[in-house]
Amino acid sequence: MSSKAFSKKVLFIGGARSGKSSLAQQKVEEASPKRIYLATGVITDQEMAERVTLHRKRRSEGWQTLEVPFGFREIVGRNFSGCGVLLDCVTFLVSNLFLREKEPEKVFTEVTGELEKLFKKQLRGGFFLALVSNEVGCGVVPESSLGRQFRDLQGRVNQWLAREVDQVFLVVAGVPWRLK
Repeated sequence: MSSKAFSKKVLFIGGARSGKSSLAQQKVEEASPKRIYLATGVITDQEMAERVTLHRKRRSEGWQTLEVPFGFREIVGRNFSGCGVLLDCVTFLVSNLFLREKEPEKVFTEVTGELEKLFKKQLRGGFFLALVSNEVGCGVVPESSLGRQFRDLQGRVNQWLAREVDQVFLVVAGVPWRLK
């Protein structure tokens, strides 16, 4: 893969169980035999534990998993050069920070700041980066104020991400539609 390809950022966005993680994983596996999985989910109940297990089983040998539920401080000193990196998912990062802070503007600034750090690391280190995020604006309007604030915040983060990355794929029923 060319050095230009190693600096590529690709966003896979879609609804729950749309196939976005599988497609992002496939792209990372094509990019490099050295693979890093940046996990943002936090296991809080049995259903979440089952989701994590499903994602782990789907990954082939050779993946290194780093847990980054609140940001990327833990990976600052790590060398990702020549790797394929999968951030799964941006939505959990937003959710984790929002549930802690409950101030949408502060969380937006924090999330985009963390992602900018990751993008700068990519420019310095030369690695392929696939990001997964949920499209949460196409469903039912949330009943609670907190739910609506989260939906709006996630939508803003997704818009910001779409501007910052090289390619965007909307995934519906396992089918990727290239938007950018």
